[in-house]
Amino acid sequence: MQMNNAFDPEAAGTLDEATRALVERRARLLGPAYRLFYKEPIHFVRGRGSRLWDADGNEFLDAYNNVVSVGHAHPAVVDAVHRQMATLCTHTRYLQEGILDYAEQLLATFGGAPGDRHLMMTCTGSEANDLATRIAKHRTGNQGVIVTSEAYHGNSECTAGFSPSLGDNSPLGTWVRRIPAPDSYRIGDADLPGFFEQRVREAIADLHRHGQGVAALIVDSLFSSDGIYAHPTSLLRGAVDAVHEAGGLFIADEVQSGFARSGDAMWGYQRHGVSPDIITTGKPMGNGYPVAGVVVDHDVVSKFGRELRYFNTFGGNSVAVAAAQATLNVIEQERLLDNVHTTGAGLLAGLGELAQRHHCIGDVRGAGFYIGVEIVSDHDLKTPDAQLTAQIVNGLRDRRVLISATGPAGNVLKIRPPLVFNGDDAARFLETLDDTLSAVTAVASAGIGSGSR
Repeated sequence: MQMNNAFDPEAAGTLDEATRALVERRARLLGPAYRLFYKEPIHFVRGRGSRLWDADGNEFLDAYNNVVSVGHAHPAVVDAVHRQMATLCTHTRYLQEGILDYAEQLLATFGGAPGDRHLMMTCTGSEANDLATRIAKHRTGNQGVIVTSEAYHGNSECTAGFSPSLGDNSPLGTWVRRIPAPDSYRIGDADLPGFFEQRVREAIADLHRHGQGVAALIVDSLFSSDGIYAHPTSLLRGAVDAVHEAGGLFIADEVQSGFARSGDAMWGYQRHGVSPDIITTGKPMGNGYPVAGVVVDHDVVSKFGRELRYFNTFGGNSVAVAAAQATLNVIEQERLLDNVHTTGAGLLAGLGELAQRHHCIGDVRGAGFYIGVEIVSDHDLKTPDAQLTAQIVNGLRDRRVLISATGPAGNVLKIRPPLVFNGDDAARFLETLDDTLSAVTAVASAGIGSGSR
C-alpha cells in the first residue's frame, strides 16, 4: 500500500491554524503509527452517495472509498442498522434467523448446491484472511503460503506476515513465497498465464525443498496493491491447478475485488473461470459497518470444524448481519453490477482518450470500478514516475476529487469509487483529471521535465 501521497508531518506549519491544531492533537492522542492522506489533510464531517463534505461545507467527489460500497450513508443501510441496534445485538451462539437468511442469499451468489459452501463471519478482512489461512494449514498439513510481490492481505500478525506491501520493516514469514505480479503493461497479456503458472510452480518447489509444503495460494484477482491488473481473465487457471496438484488450496481474497466491483461478475475470481476452495470478504460487506467473512467449501472445513471449532464474539452479531443484509439487498435491487459495468466501461474509455493527449499516462487498465492509470516519465522504458503521480493525486484533491495511488513504485493512480458512482460523476472525474494533468505536467515541464515522453 504505497503512501507516496501521504501527509508529511514536517509540513504542518503550512496548514491553516485550525487544521494544524487538529493534526497536532491527532498525533498527540493517536501516536505515530497512523497516516493521513494528501499533502493537505481533509477534515470530513458528512457524506452521502458519492459525495463527501468537509468542515467548511466544501463538496468532494469520492472516487476512492470502496468500503462504503453502496454509497456514503445509504438510507437503507442506516435504517437497518438503527432498527436492529434498537431491537437486539447478540452473537452467533444463540439461534437467529437473520444470519441464516443472509448466509442463504449470499452463498447463492457463489453458485453450487446448498450445503456445498458455508459462511463463517468475522469483523474485518484481516480476520477473514487469518482464519482462511488457518483453515488451509489445518486442512493440508502444510505451512507454505504463496502471494504476489506487493500483495496486501491484512494487518494481524499472521496476515501481515504474508502482506509484502507493508514494506521491508514488516518481515514476511519464513513460510511465505512471493511471485511477481502479472504485469500486463510490461509482459503482455498473451504471455501472462504461462508466466504466472511457472512462477507459482517454482514457489511450490522451493517450499517443498524447505520442508514447508504448500498450504495455499492467496490472490486478490484485481491485484490491487500490485498495481491493478484485471486481464487476461485466463490468468489463474494454470496456477490454481498447480497448487491443487501440490496438495494446496486456492484462497480468493475478495475484499477488494468482490461485491460487483469488477462490473463483470459479483466476485472477481468468477471472471477467471476458477473455483476457489476458500473465499474471503471484507470492507464493502456492510457499507462501512465492520463485518467480513469466510466462504469455504464443506470438505475443506469439515475436519477443522470437528477438531478446532470457531467463535468470534462480534463476527456475525445481529447488527453486523443487518448491515450486511441491507448492503447486499441494495446491490441486487438497485442493479449496481449493471451500473458498474456500464459506467466503468465509459470511465475506462474516457481515460483511454486522456492517455492519447497526456504523455505521462503509460497505461490504463482495470475492470468496472477498479481502474489503474500508470504514470511514467518515459514511454519507451516505461519508467515509473512516483513524484508526478503524487502531484496528480494532490492536484485532484485540491480540485475536490479523491483518489489514491498504488503499485510497487507508487506510480499507479488508484480509481475505486463507490458502486453508485454514475455517468455524471464519471464525466466530472474525467474533466477534473484532464485539468489536473494539464496543470501538473505544465509545471513539471517547466522544471525537471517529468511527464514528457
